[in-house]
Amino acid sequence: MTFDVVKVSINFNFAGASEMEKNPVYKVAHLSSAHKDRDVRIFHKECSSLAIEETLDVHLILADVEERVENEVTIHSVQGAGGSRMKRMWSTVNNVYKKAIVLDADVYHLHDPELLRIALKLKRKGKKVIYDAHEDLPRQILGKDYLKFKKTISRVVERYENRVVRKLDAVITATPFIRDRFKLIHPNTIDINNYPMLKEVLTEKVTAEKENKVCFIGGITRIRGIGELVDALEEVDVTCAIAGSFPEDFKSTLTNKEGWKKVQELGFINRDESLKLKAESIAGIVTFLPYPNHINAQPNKIFEYMASGLPVIGSHFNLWKAIIEDNKCGICVDPENPTEIANAIRYIQENPEKAIEMGERGRKQVLEVYNWNVEEGKLRTLYESVIAE
Repeated sequence: MTFDVVKVSINFNFAGASEMEKNPVYKVAHLSSAHKDRDVRIFHKECSSLAIEETLDVHLILADVEERVENEVTIHSVQGAGGSRMKRMWSTVNNVYKKAIVLDADVYHLHDPELLRIALKLKRKGKKVIYDAHEDLPRQILGKDYLKFKKTISRVVERYENRVVRKLDAVITATPFIRDRFKLIHPNTIDINNYPMLKEVLTEKVTAEKENKVCFIGGITRIRGIGELVDALEEVDVTCAIAGSFPEDFKSTLTNKEGWKKVQELGFINRDESLKLKAESIAGIVTFLPYPNHINAQPNKIFEYMASGLPVIGSHFNLWKAIIEDNKCGICVDPENPTEIANAIRYIQENPEKAIEMGERGRKQVLEVYNWNVEEGKLRTLYESVIAE
């Protein structure tokens, strides 16, 4: 995917500064020890948006990636820790910190909770530090059934996260719900929502030229309702294209289900392939189970389905109903009830004209409300305030 980059400029007017000093170039370093290369939120949206600014020199540090300059972002690689989460949280974080110090940036933007242990080290060196909370970590921990003493762990993690974040320069969150939590401990907190980029919104009206196929695109885990979705396929004549990676133990559970015969397993697909898949499908599925970290989340895939003119079949959480049903762009169901999921798919199949209307309403909502242009402006304003301090 290519980007047309046009440089613009933030004008910082410091009292008493000369003309040469009004618009210095500030070095910004985004750090991640856990995310993959070309992550949509980190690279395609935040880094690429900031790199357009003439006053910002944007860098991104990741583990085990190709070093390069892309979209005017300078990408640096450090050695990762393979598949070990604990090693990653220790050695990879240490490697990211070492590279960050070598860069000697003015602003550091942290994208993983495990990086909080280096946040205050950066502050002690006189750096500006921003924490980007992609998830509500304490509530996410409560959703991990395999963890013993998860309530205790969740409380400890929340206290630690709050204690560190309180001393940083700003907090960015992926949803208004997480924003409201951090706003209580840090006044400079804003939400930067994962809305689609306008260039990826369907440019023409939705048409009826579709295959008898629904799709799910994203991480494939039990708590994302994939088991119930596969069970629903037993009750309806449809193919379900699933794009993403499976944990092997969970995949073996799914392949033993009768509904698996109707699954088209695609594995990981790039963004162009994702757009093509959505164009072929009659609906996009996002039936996450009612875990604490899901109920108040805003999965990016909801808005990406809408951007592609797809009716959305989503979980019946209040926030999701406000997005999907209030805008009349899809159907909300009990994610733990395969029959409800099957009935929603069947309704889309049997009512193609209404399905087209749903998709078109969703597409218009993204064009007018749920798009990255608005969030991009909020991000730039936050950076202006942090640097101006």
